[in-house]
Amino acid sequence: MPDHLRPFRIDVAQPVLDDLRARLRQTRWPEAAPVDGWQQGVPLAWLQAICQHWAEGYDWPQRQALLNRHPQFLTTLDGLDIHFIHVRSPHADAMPLLLTHGWPGSVVEFQQVIGPLTDPTAHGGSAADAFHLVLPSLPGFGFSAKPQTTGWGVDRIAAAWAQLMARLGYARYAAQGGDWGSAVTSALGALDAAHCLGIHVTLAMGAQPTVGEVPAADELLALQRAKYYRDWDAGYSTQQATRPQTLGYALTDSPAGQAAWILEKFWAWTDCSGDPLNALQQDALLDNLMLYWVTASAASSARLYWESFGAGKRKAQPVTVPTGVAVYPKEIVPPVRRWMAATHTDIRHWAVLPRGGHFAAFEQPQLFVDDLRVYFRLLR
Repeated sequence: MPDHLRPFRIDVAQPVLDDLRARLRQTRWPEAAPVDGWQQGVPLAWLQAICQHWAEGYDWPQRQALLNRHPQFLTTLDGLDIHFIHVRSPHADAMPLLLTHGWPGSVVEFQQVIGPLTDPTAHGGSAADAFHLVLPSLPGFGFSAKPQTTGWGVDRIAAAWAQLMARLGYARYAAQGGDWGSAVTSALGALDAAHCLGIHVTLAMGAQPTVGEVPAADELLALQRAKYYRDWDAGYSTQQATRPQTLGYALTDSPAGQAAWILEKFWAWTDCSGDPLNALQQDALLDNLMLYWVTASAASSARLYWESFGAGKRKAQPVTVPTGVAVYPKEIVPPVRRWMAATHTDIRHWAVLPRGGHFAAFEQPQLFVDDLRVYFRLLR
């Protein structure tokens, strides 16, 4: 193994776990909202039940062992230590595939798809669909280091990912992402077209309609969803894009606060019929939450918004590599093919899925795997 790849295992010290449980048990709760449901945010009783389980029933050593099943590494890219999972397929002709998560997700999102993607014959598939997987944690997220200087936006991350794939010996590779992972993946396709075979995304960040035209049905739905997002759902983004440090003090100090901030988005953005526990198992949600808590990465993860949003912060570049898109029905704003074609000039695959939301691999691992297999067969 090259010496610039350092093996890594998650190993959270017992005092960190003891401190977490003490904070959860001593949470100072607000009163319940004067309205029903989630109208003013996470309901008190729902969050109290989650935190009760987190403190008293959640078995982190067992969950940590599950997360450590796959080989993990640290490597320094552009001066920053980056954590990543690297699972090579038993099939020698497998396609290298880079998967990038977003906020408020993590590499936990991909745990159920690693086996089927790397070893399809063990999961009812064909060896011809095998992938070598590389799953990095975004800078400032999880076990990746926290940037100490500004400048770590989408394009710099994409450049680091290109360096990572070259370092691993993958001269040609594919890439997939959701949320911020979609933006990084598109940037990677634009930046490293000489080595990137093609990309697959689930969220069209930055795609815009042509002003003055009568929208088609899919465009009208996207416009309605975008308006709802701006009116009711974008407060977190404005805060993280403008004052991530201020927010970080509260979330880094209070696990209940960190839980509410993150889990609300699993209510808003999953195909869950009003309760995130209908879409994802409670312990899986807490696994993802733990990667924010034990690394104290509330502020550092939020800074990606500060780096990316606002006048002059970033202008997306045209993507000419082959592109695949999956449209999940409960995505925040569903992608629109005509809008995306303005920036992604070679869309070869457009799949409309029957269920699922923003966290595609996490919510619907089988649909996610099947769709990636179908698309990337075109590029093999």
